[in-house]
Amino acid sequence: QVHLVQSGGGSVQAGGSLRLSCTASPYFLSAMGWFRQAPEEEREEVASINSHGRTHYGVSVRNRFTISKVDTDNTLHLQMDNLQPEDTAMYYCAAFHSDFELSQGSDEGVWGPGTQVTVSS
Repeated sequence: QVHLVQSGGGSVQAGGSLRLSCTASPYFLSAMGWFRQAPEEEREEVASINSHGRTHYGVSVRNRFTISKVDTDNTLHLQMDNLQPEDTAMYYCAAFHSDFELSQGSDEGVWGPGTQVTVSS
């Protein structure tokens, strides 16, 4: 059973940066990603890495956020630069058994507990 532990997040002013990390224990699954959900909004994919190592970004975060993973310590990172108030949300790390599960943001994946990111104007 894979377990995800998240760290990072917090509060920052607009234009600032934050870094989220997610450690998978005991190993990564095939595909990994970051999702976010703001109050009264649907959950959306922020960034992901599929089983082939290809990255994908949501339109609103493209060119501002960078996803990366370190296989040697099973850690997934999300570097968030030029943060804006609309980025305020709960951010979740997720691990999936297949690219199909990733594409669906499937609840069959393994989800981290979430970490709050708040950006003030």
